[in-house]
Amino acid sequence: MSGSKHLNPRSRATYEIVPATSDHGTAHRGERFGSERAYLDSVMYPFRKILFPVDYSNHCDAVVPYIKDMVERFSADLTLVHAYEPEALAYDELGVVITELDHEARDRQDRRLREFALATFPGKHVDCLAELGEPGVVIDRIVQHQGADLVMLPTHGRGVIRRFLLGSVVAKVLHDVSAAVWTGTGSALKEHTLDLPYKSILCAVDNSDEAEIVLKAAAALSCTYRAELWIVHVVPTPPGTLEVDYSEYRRDILDAADFRLYELKTQLGINAPHAILDAAVAGGVREEAIRRKADIIITGRGYAQTRFERFWSSLYPIIRESPCPVLSI
Repeated sequence: MSGSKHLNPRSRATYEIVPATSDHGTAHRGERFGSERAYLDSVMYPFRKILFPVDYSNHCDAVVPYIKDMVERFSADLTLVHAYEPEALAYDELGVVITELDHEARDRQDRRLREFALATFPGKHVDCLAELGEPGVVIDRIVQHQGADLVMLPTHGRGVIRRFLLGSVVAKVLHDVSAAVWTGTGSALKEHTLDLPYKSILCAVDNSDEAEIVLKAAAALSCTYRAELWIVHVVPTPPGTLEVDYSEYRRDILDAADFRLYELKTQLGINAPHAILDAAVAGGVREEAIRRKADIIITGRGYAQTRFERFWSSLYPIIRESPCPVLSI
């Protein structure tokens, strides 16, 4: 296109807005609830039952202060679960589990978990469940049967290819579990300054119907903690090319996102500033979190995406790149 201006690829546009005044073997969340609206209506807040999967790692220990804060803040019930693999059992020459030793292994796992609970949460009533099975499956089963509405666990932050090949407990929980999920990479939990209670909350939304429930949850959490609330919508616009000038369309796209978010805030009565960013989603959210000194990011789970598409959704990169914990609704 001769003589046209070209959009700088992945340029970053920020709109500061005046506050408004007025995803094998386990059912996918969509299959479980039947419709997106049914799922959104099932999200419970405030949190009354918190599930803490324990693997006795340093990353696991790093989550404990956040769990104590949540339990105290919401007067929530706390359940600890440890899923152990078949390797913990004893087999005879034919590969049959030796019943007596099987009971001993179960008792040993149960005893270790209870000792961890007593040492970590002294003086608190904590339910403990040690169960045989793959951790993601065990966590999902307990959420379904026990009715937990928040799961809090770290991710070890393995790369995309390793997660794709071997699977990930956090990836499976994010995909299958109906409850809200609080998580953070080991590096984020280690490097982020522990400052509780939360003082700055960043809500990251998109243009899906999930935005409404995510905004409601973020507003409620900020009210509970009396924290500042910031909202961001990252819109990755197409990069410019020599043949096509996207600058005019880029402005229309960003303006439309700005208008929709302003209208949604007004509809919900949420008085908080928002920014519309033109950037890669995970990078844009990270930038805004650093800018706002966020203590936690609240975002959606991409309900409408299929199992394979969810793997490549924005949620995983957001969690991997986040400088602080992420709560996904």
